[in-house]
Amino acid sequence: MKLFSKEQIYKGDKLTAARQNISSTDLMERAGTQIFNWMHMRMQGAQVPIHIFCGIGNNGGDGLVLARHLILDGYNVKTYVINCSDKRSKDFLINYDRIKNVTKDWPTLLSCTEDFPEIHQDDIIVDAVFGIGLNRPVDDWVKSLFIHFRSTKAFTLSIDIPSGLSTDKVPEDEDAVVWAGYTLSFVSPKLVFFLPETAKYTVQWEVLDIGFDQEFLFTTNTEVELIGKHEVLPLYKPREKFSHKGQFGHSLIIGGSYGKIGAVTLASRAALSAGSGLVSTYIPKCGYIPLQTAFPEAMVITDAHEELITDIKFDIEPTVIGFGIGAGINTKTVNAFETFLKGNKKPLVIDADGINILSKNKALLKLLPAQTILTPHPKELERLIGTWKDDFDKLKKVKAFSKKHACIIVIKGANTITVFDDKLYVNTTGNPGLSTAGSGDVLTGIITGLISQGYTPLEAAIFGVYLHGRSADIAVEGLGYQSLIASHVIDYLGEAFIDLFKQPEQPIQQEEKQEQA
Repeated sequence: MKLFSKEQIYKGDKLTAARQNISSTDLMERAGTQIFNWMHMRMQGAQVPIHIFCGIGNNGGDGLVLARHLILDGYNVKTYVINCSDKRSKDFLINYDRIKNVTKDWPTLLSCTEDFPEIHQDDIIVDAVFGIGLNRPVDDWVKSLFIHFRSTKAFTLSIDIPSGLSTDKVPEDEDAVVWAGYTLSFVSPKLVFFLPETAKYTVQWEVLDIGFDQEFLFTTNTEVELIGKHEVLPLYKPREKFSHKGQFGHSLIIGGSYGKIGAVTLASRAALSAGSGLVSTYIPKCGYIPLQTAFPEAMVITDAHEELITDIKFDIEPTVIGFGIGAGINTKTVNAFETFLKGNKKPLVIDADGINILSKNKALLKLLPAQTILTPHPKELERLIGTWKDDFDKLKKVKAFSKKHACIIVIKGANTITVFDDKLYVNTTGNPGLSTAGSGDVLTGIITGLISQGYTPLEAAIFGVYLHGRSADIAVEGLGYQSLIASHVIDYLGEAFIDLFKQPEQPIQQEEKQEQA
């Protein structure tokens, strides 16, 4: 799914109105009607008090359209206008007049000096104060109103975006933003719904179709894409009946040191479970028996050193190489890695200590093959690119790093983001159970195993991150977050592949429920 920027949405608004020969007021009517339909489907006429707070711009106009439809359908509605300025939009004024024609209970005008309306915990708040165009700090009174919303503990529904939240920067004051239980977003979700510092402002979100011009939606390229099942399914490479292991590549996992052979074992198992035809490992001698015992499917090559990797030499022709898992940053290992990079032409996936070595020896970055994949966790990323001010600054620095070194960076997190050049791919799978030792090693193995089969590095990164998270989502249903371990992600990887082709279950209709009863 494309995530459109606010500038693109403004452009789409105008194009849609022009190409469909409608006014901006008509488009606002669509938007407000869609919100009404969403609420009506769930409330079915319930007389819960609904408090709709409208700004005086187009977001407020959407709120007025919603209020009018709710009133006409007999709901218990109280509408308020935040009357702190005289800069009212044209479409807001049109809908302000329209709502006055359907009720004697006109919207209450709230000046920025009045007391706040009484709201109870079981009521509903609809936030239609500010939209995506907010470009200034909110007034102190409005900030206090948002704090009042939270203090009531009433369910809060935001229209398009929680008021006070910008689409392209992190708020300086979290009290100056509405904390929504649900956000109904027009056209596409917003990037801020997925970033660590801003996702907290909406618990859930849903996209409403307001009839944007289809050509605009299909032909407009976006900087950000949201990755789910529909996005990765076209990447999947099916297998033919007469295929054999030689057609699916040979993954080589290089890593391990004394006490950290388990990391290589996890990555190697994951590579094979992801579909690599063959998997070899290159490890210190101390890991030979443990790895052969724990993972008999792997072939093992050992370094001359008992406890470290000191000289990377092998006589096989791997398709792809994963490096760094459990390798340590001993000087001998660093020197071996540098020598290896100077002669290597194979695709690379680098994780853990491989990233730490690059961070301490930046000159090695110029030796990386194009589209090398780096998979850092937050601290490893900080060592690689330096500190950042906030999430947007982080993304800016990661994009610059990706462009400079022609590499793909997988920013691991609750919504892992794959970055290549100026493009962001935001993953939607995964859960807190992945906050466990070894889950990153498994991800490295999955991505390596996908490249071995012929997926491009970018495809492998996007698809691998999705499968890694989806496997954990399936596993956690029976295990819970706390009991999920990295090995489970490998164990459920097959189900994640199968899940790609499962159709969603259809909801049971009321008549069927009665028959079953």
